[in-house]
Amino acid sequence: PSASPLPGNTIMTADMEFYYDEIDNDVLILAADGGLNAQTADAFVGDVGRLIDAGLTRLIIDCTKLTHITSYGLGVLVRLHGKMKQRGGHVKICAVRGVVPQAMRIMRLDTLIEMYPDVNRARLAFRPPHGSTDVAPAAP
Repeated sequence: PSASPLPGNTIMTADMEFYYDEIDNDVLILAADGGLNAQTADAFVGDVGRLIDAGLTRLIIDCTKLTHITSYGLGVLVRLHGKMKQRGGHVKICAVRGVVPQAMRIMRLDTLIEMYPDVNRARLAFRPPHGSTDVAPAAP
């Protein structure tokens, strides 16, 4: 079962939890804990999809505690990116460990979804360039 998508709440699935970690200047930071695969992805996509439908346009997925991700999980990230882009939004992932960043580069997913070494750098990527009032551009 999934929780209502509000900051401080948790989406819990069989072997994964997503924590609505914080909101920083209208950027939602979602902390993943566990694995992203076919069994866990649907609840995640459903809850985040509702947030996007409600107007969320900037999301950081913190993968510090992500233990594994399958090809299905990578596909879910691509779908999430597409939905955000359709609504004029941007999704960034950070702190991805192990072979996942390499797999994303091989599959050229790093050209769709921006990856950062940590939450702070992902946060900074949403800030406008010095002297500008526009939001920093998203990756193509």
